[in-house]
Amino acid sequence: MTLGRRGFLGAGAALGAAGAVRPAAAPPPLHVLNAAEFGAIGDGRADDTAALQRALDRTFAAGGAMLTIPPGTYRVTRTLRVVFDRESSGNLGRQSGIVGHGVRLNSEIDDGNVLEFHCRATVRFVLVEGLDILGRGRERHGISVECDGGGVYFYNFCLRDVTVQGCGGDGCRLVGNVFEGQIFNSYFRSNKGNGATFAHGNHGGILSALHVIGCVFGQNGEHGAAMVNRCYDVAFHGCYFLLNGKFGLLAGNGCTLLSNCGFENNHASAPDFAGGDYGIDLNNFGTLVGCSAYSVFHQTGLIRAFVASRITMIGCLGSGGGQASGAGLAQLGGMRTADATLIGCTGAVRYSNDFEALEISGPNGGIRFGSHWQSRNLPQFGDYRLWVDRSGKLRIKRGAPTADEDGRPVGHESG
Repeated sequence: MTLGRRGFLGAGAALGAAGAVRPAAAPPPLHVLNAAEFGAIGDGRADDTAALQRALDRTFAAGGAMLTIPPGTYRVTRTLRVVFDRESSGNLGRQSGIVGHGVRLNSEIDDGNVLEFHCRATVRFVLVEGLDILGRGRERHGISVECDGGGVYFYNFCLRDVTVQGCGGDGCRLVGNVFEGQIFNSYFRSNKGNGATFAHGNHGGILSALHVIGCVFGQNGEHGAAMVNRCYDVAFHGCYFLLNGKFGLLAGNGCTLLSNCGFENNHASAPDFAGGDYGIDLNNFGTLVGCSAYSVFHQTGLIRAFVASRITMIGCLGSGGGQASGAGLAQLGGMRTADATLIGCTGAVRYSNDFEALEISGPNGGIRFGSHWQSRNLPQFGDYRLWVDRSGKLRIKRGAPTADEDGRPVGHESG
């Protein structure tokens, strides 16, 4: 039987509890390799592809190592590929990776990724730090991590201080059993696809528990970041999404958390403000804390959402100026069984599908409840509900109303 990701983690915990805990064997000393030792030059003229590939093959062989690349510009004409499989490199459970501060990879690749990790084993603690990848619009993705299928895992990884720009596809693409990782202080700009794409795999791989911190997604041809193929468990903290062709963030199945993120002037490919849209397109559920949106061009507000379960927004702001002076906070629609709560938010909120949110301390102060008799946000005083019927009368009933004219009008003795 093949264990899924959750089963894999649970099995490890069970094994630890089954008997006395024994100290883990000390790992062998960490080797540090230098790409120059494999013939990499970095003068911007020599083709460094073969030398860098030799260095990567040695770095990620069984046991793993750290590869340092000296500062310089390295021409790359074919995909740099790291493969983890059970037959060769096998499982990797120690820190390994690439450190290249001051390193630019100049891509001259046609129809291939620049740097890709193809995982068919269990791999932990991979670090990619300091690389600047510059595409010319003919390659696919700048950085690709693919770990799709049963019994294979890529986790506890980190991308740090990375820049990916000008690629023909996405700046970064993570697919499958990729989880419990971080992307820090990285910049994904001017790629023809998305700045970054996060996705479940097509063969059972589940992407989850990723944190994106202090990153910029700007001027990409499609979306700043996209969560697709049912993926939702990615949290963005202090990130900025600006001037992307379409949405700053596309979250088709929800988003775990957006905190202190900014969305500015997205929908750059729209003809005008009337043809633009919101900074975020979200379905299902989400939580936003301290997020803001500002536009002077085509972005119409912070978030457009269809809520199937729950959305919570705290201290969020949406505004605009110039031709985007009509920009607001949100457009919300959803199922009648869904919940929406807005606390201390600023900016116009528009509703569709007769959807209603509970607004607390909004632009007009006070609390705005739902008014339709079927709303989940009706005011409740003990066992009693209040609502406004179609004729404009305030009605009250003990228990939930079953029709618009149920209960009695407030101030009347009968009804």
